[in-house]
Amino acid sequence: MPQYIYIILVCFFLLVGIVGTIAVGVSKENREGNPEYERKTKGNWTRLTLYYVVSAVAGVVGLIAFIQFQS
Repeated sequence: MPQYIYIILVCFFLLVGIVGTIAVGVSKENREGNPEYERKTKGNWTRLTLYYVVSAVAGVVGLIAFIQFQS
């Protein structure tokens, strides 16, 4: 697979992350605050940890795929 495909994929995921972050930042719920969010810290940490684990696994799989297709 050509290297530019990987660059396009990385840029795509980067843009999705940026758009998602901005969408959360300007949301009505975020501006008004959510007291329920501050009370449920265990659930918040669990979800955030899950997001990071899934992202890390996807990154490692992408790196392995990149290395495999380079040869």
